Amino acid sequence: MAKNLFIGNLPFGMTDDNMLQIFSAFGQVTSANIVKDKMTGRSRGFGFVEFANDEDAAKAIEALNNSDQMGRNIVVKEALPRPERTPQM
Repeated sequence: MAKNLFIGNLPFGMTDDNMLQIFSAFGQVTSANIVKDKMTGRSRGFGFVEFANDEDAAKAIEALNNSDQMGRNIVVKEALPRPERTPQM
């Protein structure tokens, strides 16, 4: 089963491809996306990586959490489900 990871404190110069390359060393990555600001297109400093299986995701968390990537210590943990949003009136 696929496992989605939250990646925080990303360097602003990191790209989706950089993140894919880093995390692919631990197993099959199905997607790697950095969240960008809608107005400016700049990185918001966090993103998500989805692994094909739980074991590879666990290896990546163990190895990469608090590791130095491009001068910043990144946060790697299991992503929480997105909360449901209530419509605003």
